[in-house]
Amino acid sequence: MKSLKIEEILKDEPKYRITQLQKLIFSDFIEEWQEATILPKNLRNKLDREFPQEIIAKLRYSKDQKTVKALIYLEDGLAIEAVLMIHPKKRNSICVSSQVGCPLGCEFCATGKMGFKRNLTVDEIINQVLLFGRLLKKRGGKITSIVFMGMGEPFLNYDNVLSAIKILNDKDKFNLGARRISVSTAGLPQAIRRFADENIETNLAVSLHAPNDKLRSDLMPLNRGYPIRKLLESVDEYIKKTGRKVMFEYILLKGVNDSTADAEELSRLMNHPLYHLNLILYNPTGDFKPSTTREISQFKKVLKNRNTPFTQRFRFGVDIEAACGQLAVKVEQ
Repeated sequence: MKSLKIEEILKDEPKYRITQLQKLIFSDFIEEWQEATILPKNLRNKLDREFPQEIIAKLRYSKDQKTVKALIYLEDGLAIEAVLMIHPKKRNSICVSSQVGCPLGCEFCATGKMGFKRNLTVDEIINQVLLFGRLLKKRGGKITSIVFMGMGEPFLNYDNVLSAIKILNDKDKFNLGARRISVSTAGLPQAIRRFADENIETNLAVSLHAPNDKLRSDLMPLNRGYPIRKLLESVDEYIKKTGRKVMFEYILLKGVNDSTADAEELSRLMNHPLYHLNLILYNPTGDFKPSTTREISQFKKVLKNRNTPFTQRFRFGVDIEAACGQLAVKVEQ
C-alpha cells in the first residue's frame, strides 16, 4: 500500500520499520499513527502528516445487523460502495468494488446505470478491506473472505485488481489465503485466459444469468461481442490449466430467465464436472422483479432432476440496498 511513499518516509529509519508499519496497517488495523506507541513520537507525527490512515466513509447497517454497506469517499470527490456480510460461525465476507461505475451496462445492475467514471487504484481497493477490517477488529472478528463482486468489472481493471489480490494474499500483510478470494467477471475470454496463467489459487466466478445468447445479449450487452460459446471455451481452458472449479452466477428474474425451459437449457450448458451453478435471488433495482418462491422451486427441481450441481445464495442487505446488483452511488459527490 503506497509502498514507494512509505519507503521515502522511512529512508532515514532502520530497515525493520517497514515490517513494523505493515503489521500496524494490515494486521493491527490502526486508524491513526498516534495509536502506534511502538513507534517514536516524532515518526508518528511525521506519518500523521505525510501518510495519514483516515478513510472517509458513511456506514449503513441492515436491520438484522448482518450486513454493513459503506459509502467510501475518494480523494477526487467520487465515491464507491463496498459491503461487509456477516455469516454464521464467525465468517465475515467483504464485497469490494474495482471501478467507479461500470462500462458494461447490464440491464439488471444498478452500477451499470451509473455509467463509467474510472478504475480504482490499488490503494482504493485495499482501503475497502482496511475499513471493514478495522470495524471487525473492534467487534472481535476478522476477515475470512474477499469477493470482487462490487461495483465495476474487475478484469477491466486487471493489473490493479491483481496487485490488490497479491497484497491480500501476502503473508506479511493481510495473509488471506488465495482460496478465500474470489473474482467475478461478466465474461471477458482474453482476461480469463490471462488469469489462468497467473499461478494463483484465487476463485473464478462468471456472471452468466441466461442460458442462451439471445437472452444474454439482451441482459448483458457484453455478450454481443463475447457470446456464450467463446466464454465457455475460455473457461474450459482455465479449468484445464488450473484444475479449479468455476462458479457460474445466475440471477433469477421473474418471467425473464426463470422458466422450466430455461432451467433445462441451463442444465445442458452446465454439463461439466467442474462447473458449479450459483442461483441468486434478485433484489429489485429497476424494471425487473424477483422470481417467486414457486418459480424458484420449479427451476431448482429441473436442475436436481438433471443432476446439475448448484447452490442458492442467501440474500444480504436488501433493506439497505447492499445486495447483488444494487451497489450504486446515487448522489453525485
